[in-house]
Amino acid sequence: MFVGIYVIAVGFKSREEHRKQQELEEARKAGLAPAEMDEEGKEINPHIPQYMSSAPWYLNADKPSLKHQRKWKVDPNYTKSWYDRGAKTFQADKYRKGACENCGAMTHKTKLCTERPRKIGAKWTNKNIAPDEKIETFDLDYDGKRDRWNGYDTAKYAEVIKRYEARDEARRNFLKEQQLKKLEKKRNKKIDEEESSDADEEEEDALKHDEAKADESKQMDFSKVEKRVRTTGGGSTGTVRNLRIREDTAKYLLNLDVNSAYYDPKTRSMREDPLPNADPNEKFYAGDNQYRMSGEALEFKKLNIHALQLSEKGQEEVIMQAAPSQAELLFKKYKEAKEKLKKKIQETIMEKYGNAAASVEEIPKELLFGQSEREVEYDRCGRVIKGMELSVPKSKYEEDVYINNHTSVWGSWWKDQQWGYKCCQQTIKNSYCTGVAGIEAAEEAADLIRTNVERHAAASNDRSGPVEEKRFVTWGSDTPEDLVLDREKLAEALKKEDERKKEEKDERKRKYNVQWNDQVTPEEMEAYRMKRIHEDDPMKNLLH
Repeated sequence: MFVGIYVIAVGFKSREEHRKQQELEEARKAGLAPAEMDEEGKEINPHIPQYMSSAPWYLNADKPSLKHQRKWKVDPNYTKSWYDRGAKTFQADKYRKGACENCGAMTHKTKLCTERPRKIGAKWTNKNIAPDEKIETFDLDYDGKRDRWNGYDTAKYAEVIKRYEARDEARRNFLKEQQLKKLEKKRNKKIDEEESSDADEEEEDALKHDEAKADESKQMDFSKVEKRVRTTGGGSTGTVRNLRIREDTAKYLLNLDVNSAYYDPKTRSMREDPLPNADPNEKFYAGDNQYRMSGEALEFKKLNIHALQLSEKGQEEVIMQAAPSQAELLFKKYKEAKEKLKKKIQETIMEKYGNAAASVEEIPKELLFGQSEREVEYDRCGRVIKGMELSVPKSKYEEDVYINNHTSVWGSWWKDQQWGYKCCQQTIKNSYCTGVAGIEAAEEAADLIRTNVERHAAASNDRSGPVEEKRFVTWGSDTPEDLVLDREKLAEALKKEDERKKEEKDERKRKYNVQWNDQVTPEEMEAYRMKRIHEDDPMKNLLH
């Protein structure tokens, strides 16, 4: 109880002390007051929050320090050394009991021997006893167990540098030899002294600059710019590859109009074309959308759409980001199936209707471009005046083909709204040609029909007497024209027809002793036809 009161009393600060402490912290953050020092004499960053700078109570820290944030418990047994590769210790002269039966070393058994199996082991020959390997054990810490480069000898990389330097030296010597050979050839030609002297001076200048050009390792790579990259780990360096050559104009400077394509400075992207009205052959940049709608980007877009369609249809649950290989394989199978179906439909159509392109003979190479040396003269309206005859348009049907002994084609003759053959004046297609005899016979038949019609008309005009009004049947076309029906008998026949139809609908009312009468009067026939429902009548559903 008293200990708790003491701790509270020590940790208590008055309002004035608290205010002064806050003012001091603000001054330290603003740089007006010196930073606070820790136990080791190092400055403490004033911007570090209090929950990080204040030590736990169980450490009993009297002075401000950041020691509790560091790894201050270090195990001295940990080491950073590594195995001595290939080191040997002792080599015996004769076989020892418990050693490897194959090579004679004491550090491993026969099953773990890495040497080639001998025909007769060292146990029985006592010759060529292998030395013992150096066996080491290390107590590594957490990072030492996971260090990929632990035990790597940096001196080995000097061999790689030496090999590349030798290659560059050989390249420089080869270039010098080539230049010297060219100079010797030009001197042996013995051309004019002035021309040869000028050429020699140029070659000597080239030789002087040869060494500078041959050293490619010292040349500056303008497409690769190294910058310091600040990471969360703190100040690690990295290489940033710039996507634009510094001599080229930046994309946001191509068009300074405010209403032109929008440039996003964070992502360095400009989707639209900054110069839409410029000549496409002269501009090197047409917006980022140009790259998105061409090349492999378009195929990737189709792949995404196919994966989404499969998921929507419920055929297969494919997530493009989780399983890209599966989505690509399904898209490939889909394209193959689509191509097979398209080819199958094409073969079916060609099998049914034929392939007109296959029957056409191969056109000679001389006529592929249709070039000729004929002169053609046109007028102002574009009509041909001289040099080329107008081609007659051809039909898709066969022309000038005469069938069935005809001497003219179908459609060469027209009469009474009908087509026919001109040679025989027949209006029946695919009929056999009768020639002039058929024309004469048709004319004689027409004359005979004409005379009969005139004679019948004259006979009908000669008849006299009152014209009786006749009641013809209302149904049927095979009844005689002079048939007259009795209205009373027709009414009785209509009643009988209604009764007969009622009996057909309800068979229970039909009597057992039925007597059929085969004699049908015209009135009964007319009643049957009047009551009959015609199948093509649009009002048949409204009759009953």
